[in-house]
Order: sequence, then C-alpha cells, then structure tokens
Amino acid sequence: MAKIVVALGGNALGKSPEEQLNLVKHTATSLIGLVAAGHKVVISHGNGPQVGAINLGMNFAAEHDQTAAFPFPECGAMSQGYIGYHLQQSLHNELRHRGIDKDVASVVTQVEVDETDPAFQHPTKPVGAFYSEEDAHRIEMEKGYTFAEDAGRGWRQVVPSPLPKAIVELKSINDLIENDNLVIAGGGGGVPVVTTATGLKGVPAVIDKDRSSSLLAANIAADQLIILTAVDDVYVNYGKPDQKSLRKLSSQDAKRYIDEGQFAPGSMLPKIEACLDFVASGAGRTALITSLDHLDDALAGNVGTLITD
Repeated sequence: MAKIVVALGGNALGKSPEEQLNLVKHTATSLIGLVAAGHKVVISHGNGPQVGAINLGMNFAAEHDQTAAFPFPECGAMSQGYIGYHLQQSLHNELRHRGIDKDVASVVTQVEVDETDPAFQHPTKPVGAFYSEEDAHRIEMEKGYTFAEDAGRGWRQVVPSPLPKAIVELKSINDLIENDNLVIAGGGGGVPVVTTATGLKGVPAVIDKDRSSSLLAANIAADQLIILTAVDDVYVNYGKPDQKSLRKLSSQDAKRYIDEGQFAPGSMLPKIEACLDFVASGAGRTALITSLDHLDDALAGNVGTLITD
C-alpha cells in the first residue's frame, strides 16, 4: 500500500458547473481505482479557468452594485469549495457504488508564499477565459488587469505565481489521512498567504498547482506524485517529426532536457520541475506524468512517464 498525491489539471474540470460535474464523474471512476487497490490517496486540483470566471463574475456584479471589487484570494477559496464539492460528491457516489466504506473531505488550504518573491513583479499565470487581442487590451485599459497570449489559443488574464513555501493546514490534512479519509487539499495550488505582524494575509496570486502538489506530497511523506495532464507521456521534440515519448526519465536526464529547452515553460516545464523536487525530497520516491483517461494503463507501466531520482 502506497501513499499517493494525485494532481488534476483545472482545465480538465470543465468550463461550467454542468460540464464540470459531468467530467468529475469520469474522474472519480479513475481515481477510486487507486483507493480500491488499497492506497492512501490525496487529491489536489487546478483552478485556472474556475478562479478566473469567479473573479470576473464577482467583479461584474460589484460594478453593477457599485461596491468594491471582490478580492482575488477569496475567489481562490471559493473555487476550492466549488470544485471540492463536485469532487466530493462524485467520489462519494463512486465509493458507495463499489461498496467501499470511506469518507471524503475537502480542506480549504492556505499556502504560505514569500511576499518578496519576484513573481509578484512579473505576472505569468493564466486564469479565466480566452479573449481576442482586441478585447484583452480593452479590459486591460478598463480594469488594469494584465493579459498575455496563451499558447496560440487566445489572450488570458495573467496573475503572479509565487513559489509555495509552507502548507498552513498540513496537520489537519495529515490527521484526515491517518484516519483513513480520502482527502482533497491544495486546490488551485492553495490560497496564497503571507505572514504579517498580525498573522496570515491573503495575496492576489495563483500558485502553480503542480508545485504545491509536490510540496504537499513531500510534506506528508508520500511515495508517489501523479500529475494528470492532457497527454499520455512526456515528449522530447514535441510536435516535430522526430517527436519521442519518454517512458522512464531519470532526474539527471530531465535536467539535461530542461537545459536543452525541451519542455515548454507554460505547460510541461513546471510539471517536470515539480516532479524533480518531489523525487529529490526522499529516497525511493517517484513521480508519474500521464493522462487521466489512461491512468490505469500508466499504473500498469504501459503508458506514462515515470520519473525517478
């Protein structure tokens, strides 16, 4: 029996409540397979599309009611509750369907960051919907947001993405795991907070969920970190005629590929870096990158990229 942290991408969770609920039913079926095999599982998830939509909707309402704009950290906390609710419900239903007696709990998770992190001066994390370049520039002028082109798919708002330093609710998460609960934690990378003279304070940013998942996995002494993304394997020369999948990847080779610029900064690079941090955090720890649809095949060693120290 292993202790496993599974990181789900926010883009895999849908663009509306209806779509998300339908998608997480499929997600639950795949994830409960890990539980049925006897593993202790902690689930984290992204929230890029969801937190952006919440922020946009709350600010639209505030403008029409002539009230203050809604703070971004609170939008992050709301996305944890919204996504956690759907995951809890679907996981609960799948557990009962399989006759497994286990409770599911979501933890609204704060993650401490450094207020001097240079990321606060250089927003890079895409959130929310895609816009045309014209609409993006208009919203920038109207609201003061920062937009950037996102991988040829359109323009999205970008916010700072500082590195995670500590998980505030770590003891509560560990207590739930030790009492045999299926835990959802670190949603959206966690609500970013800084320590002030009067205590913790939320800051407007989005922490990379793979980085936070790696930190969480290391802190709870997990055996494996699984990052579920849109592709079955990690590739070198991705999208080129000589594209090659990597089924096994050592830390040494991964660092060499990073130096060669093989992994895109906005997509695969942070996943690889998060995996490297985790496997370096303890002896025998491994990381797996694959797609949700082929998780069972990846666990059987048929697809996916396994990263080792």
